[in-house]
This record gives sequence, C-alpha cells and structure tokens, in this order.
Amino acid sequence: MFQAKITALIAAALVGTPFFQPGAVVRDGALRTAALHHADVTWHGGPMTARTGEQVTVFTSDSYANGVNDPQQWADFIAGLIHGSELGLLTAYIATPAEVASLCYGDDVIGCYSADKLVAIGDAVGGVSPQEVVRHEYGHHVAANRDNAPWASIDWGTKRWASQENICSRATGGNVFPGDEGANYTLNPGEAFAETYRVLNDVGGSGAAFDWSLVDSSFLPNAAELQAVEQDVLQPWSAPTTTVVRGAVGNAWTMALSLPLDGTLSVDLSYPAGARDDVVLTGASGKRVLARGAPSGASSEKLTYMICGERTARLKVMSRSGPGRFELRITKP
Repeated sequence: MFQAKITALIAAALVGTPFFQPGAVVRDGALRTAALHHADVTWHGGPMTARTGEQVTVFTSDSYANGVNDPQQWADFIAGLIHGSELGLLTAYIATPAEVASLCYGDDVIGCYSADKLVAIGDAVGGVSPQEVVRHEYGHHVAANRDNAPWASIDWGTKRWASQENICSRATGGNVFPGDEGANYTLNPGEAFAETYRVLNDVGGSGAAFDWSLVDSSFLPNAAELQAVEQDVLQPWSAPTTTVVRGAVGNAWTMALSLPLDGTLSVDLSYPAGARDDVVLTGASGKRVLARGAPSGASSEKLTYMICGERTARLKVMSRSGPGRFELRITKP
C-alpha cells in the first residue's frame, strides 16, 4: 500500500521538477559548536512539549521579534516529521541567514548539523524555505543515530537505504564519496540520504512537488528507496542476525543465501572430531568463489566476507574425510 502511494506521489511530484543543477546548489555545512554560545548570538526557548506530547528542545535567535519563529511552533513542526526516539536527543537552533553563516562552516550555507545539534535559517533564502532546511538537517540527525556497521551512517546513509542505493559498490567504484563535504559534495551519500529523508516527509505529507538540486540526480529516490528510509527511521537496523543450519555432507552440500543488506557476513562451520570439512562462499551461479573458510579450531572453520552489492550467493560445504554431519552459524546484516 505504501509503495503504490509513494510511487503515485513521486510521479506527480516529478512533473516539471528540476533535476541536478550544480549552479543552483545551496549547501549545508558542519557546525561550529563553540559559536553557538558566542556573545553575538543570543537565544530564547528551551525544552518544549510538542503537540504530539513529545519533548523537543528548540532555541530561536533573539534577532527575531517575539512571536516570529516561535520555538513552540518549531517544536511542533519537528515533532511532526517522521522520527524515532532520536527526537529527544535533538537541540535545534533557528537563526537569521547571517547568523547561520557565522555558526556553520562553508560558503552559501543555510543550515548545519553536528552531534545532535541542528542549525537552520529562519527566513527563506534563494527560494529555499526554513522548513525544507530543517527537514534536511533532521535527516542528518536520523543518520547520526543509526547503525550501519561497518560504515558510519552519517557519511554513508542508513543500513537499508545504503544497501538499496548500492552505496558500497558505488564507493568502491569511485562513483560516490562518503563524507566528502568539499569538491564531491553532490556525490556524498550522507547528503543524499538527508535529501531523501526530506523528500520522504514532503511527498508523504502532502504530495507536493519536490526539488532535487542539492545532490546528483543518480540519487533521485524511487518508491523502494523512500520505503527503505522510512523503515530505517521507524524500525532501525541494530545488529546482525545469526541463523544455525545443520546438515549432512557426502562430497558436497550447497544452499542459497539471500543477502539483502550490505555489511559483514561471517560463517562458522563446525564438524565432528576427526573429520575435515571446508566452507566456500560463491556467487549465485556457484562458479565465482567469493571467499573461503580458514581453520579456526581442531574441528571448525570460519569464513568472513564483506557484502558489497551482492544480493544472492551460495554456501558450499565440502568434506575431505567422507560423509558426516556439520553445523553452520551464519551471521549477516
């Protein structure tokens, strides 16, 4: 149901939507944490109880008159974004464009994020609304509070989204650049994830047309990628899972292995004392060897492999000592 709804919304939103336009990029940047308490910028606000009943900490620059960019209204807005328990960790700062420029590193910066602190403009700049900036920066907050081992989510994006986008294989091929806030900013998957999170909130909330000018069009989200982000927000990946498989081997035994997520695969093979078995990981056809086990004890082998774009593979157990039973402990993302 979700996928059909989002597919229709994307189709409508993309009508007349600009794609990647390098000249139109208005970036976010890294936060100058110490500058938040600089004497030139003073704040009002604090912990607010949003209309959802959740607490959100928001400060607004004293440069805004009373009632303008009200912290309570911003707390309600942020609590209305798709979120998880990370909401309670956030401190948001809403400031004038000039103040944001002093609080964030970089040129043409209209927002920034670091260590559970979000800074965003309170006035539109270049046609970009403060709400869109907050949505993007909150995407960084989501990523910073998710696990995508062995990679950092803040740079690579969250586990399901990054796997869906094949970030690992694209990074290996030199086509994307995790964590690059400089020359390759538009090919930084951390920025692309934050933009995809922004779009999820845009199209999921109203179906309004969305702009895609901040990062490269190769990251333009489809329904599956938006659904992956929603899952990563609401049902975060937290740890690998282990499955135990027991079987008997004559000369060789094989099984198909589904690998929906990138990350570390480990396989522990154990067999009776006096026997000698081997475990091999191959591609889906069984012809290309991806990894071989190595002895890890008197009657065991261990195989490790970094899943990087492969979505199916095969495990093969071979006996050097004749028929016998074995056990596999398969741990994968």
